[in-house]
Amino acid sequence: MDISHIAALAGGNPWLSIWPEISLGCLALLLLALEILLPPAAHRRIPAVSIIGQLVILCLLLANLPVAEGPVFNGLLLLSSQGQLMRVFFLVTSILVAVLAGETLPKHRVPRVEFHHIALVIAAAMMLLVQSRNFVMLFVALETVTVGLYILVSYFRTSAKSLEAGLKYLVLGSLSSALLLFGIVLLYGVAGNPALAARTDHAMQFSNLALFLSANPHNFLASAGIVLVLAGVAFKVGAFPFQIWIPDVYEGAPTPVTALLAVGSKAAGVVVLLILVTEVFFPYDSLVVPVLSAMAASTILFGNLAALKQHNVKRLIGLSGVSHAGFILLALVSASRVNWAAGAVYFYLFAYLIASFAVFGVMTVLSGPDDADQELGSFAGLGKERPFLAGVLACGLGSLAGIPPLAGFMGKLFVFVAAFKAGHYGLLGVAIAGVVLSIYYYFGWIRTVYFSDEAPVTPPAAGRPVGGLAIRLALALLAAASVALGFYQGPLGAWVSGR
Repeated sequence: MDISHIAALAGGNPWLSIWPEISLGCLALLLLALEILLPPAAHRRIPAVSIIGQLVILCLLLANLPVAEGPVFNGLLLLSSQGQLMRVFFLVTSILVAVLAGETLPKHRVPRVEFHHIALVIAAAMMLLVQSRNFVMLFVALETVTVGLYILVSYFRTSAKSLEAGLKYLVLGSLSSALLLFGIVLLYGVAGNPALAARTDHAMQFSNLALFLSANPHNFLASAGIVLVLAGVAFKVGAFPFQIWIPDVYEGAPTPVTALLAVGSKAAGVVVLLILVTEVFFPYDSLVVPVLSAMAASTILFGNLAALKQHNVKRLIGLSGVSHAGFILLALVSASRVNWAAGAVYFYLFAYLIASFAVFGVMTVLSGPDDADQELGSFAGLGKERPFLAGVLACGLGSLAGIPPLAGFMGKLFVFVAAFKAGHYGLLGVAIAGVVLSIYYYFGWIRTVYFSDEAPVTPPAAGRPVGGLAIRLALALLAAASVALGFYQGPLGAWVSGR
């Protein structure tokens, strides 16, 4: 390789194009440096540096939201408006996780700075993941996210449930990574076959692989590779039949980590699936659509039916998240026929973020020393004792159930309209049945909060915690955003509906 070729490659690496990811990485290193340099008494203030730094990055990102679209780093990444939108999504997720951690970590004798450091690295990796247009880049970013989550899930080292959750996530996560890698290898190998049309030595690049698949629409090995790749990514989404880890891991993980898994990890997997389905695997729609359709229907039914009998709220919210993955898959299935169905996915993700963090925020405030032990009975009488927390919880649960005029209703409406226009009437019927089932357990939780005859778990004399200023402000903003987005969808809603 001569100097001119190296210079040409280096010229395709505009580092400023990924300044948000670099900034998060530098902020993560700054936290570790402050822990070394500052006296131990000042360490408790370092998490505030993480939140403030992320807020500054978010403001700069919003101020420069329009982006020059196109491939960078010689095709490894693709800058786009959707990628910019997901940068905002993951940054907001990371900020909210940091706020929740500020309530949870002081209740346990665990390192605080390292938690925020790892969360920042995960956020940066998620940003790169959803902009990847090369399987090597995708796999490296995905494993960076996954390894970080392995650590955070088992972060409460003195909790048997947290350690058990970490072990289960490690074993099953490794299995999903193996499936994904095996699928990538099959696609790479078959695309280099000289006996096939449009063979390529650069099959790791999404655009080249799409050309190969278009020229060879019925190849068995390519079909097997596609199915394995979809299976590997479906694990991250929590879609059936790869959802078996969710109840135990969600219950045992610290509540802020459960929120990160439920929102951040799920959203990253969904966007990767969307990219693969619409940009790479579209020549194999006759295979991909039936597979995702079956997965969507079974995911909606399993998630809602399994959640009906749950009393532990972390398990309940985990299984309800499985059903939400099914609703999102319904939009993905429709994306091949309805051009704005992809926009419905992004809107649904934002509505899900707002509602989920409202619920997890209240759970974080009320959680005791045993973070995994959160039962429905723990919320009895909350409406009388803590009206603000009860109102935020009801707002979040109502949005997750799809009750108007909250944001979750509009998210489901966009998805259902896309499915109807795509002609997926059977799936639409399953989804409507799923909504009806979900109302039972969501409103059962709300009934416990406001109308339960059971005595409160926390005696009135002792009182329930109200949370710090940061988390109360975050909860108020989340509840207001859910109502506001339900009434007015703004530019995001216009983009979703194709106007």
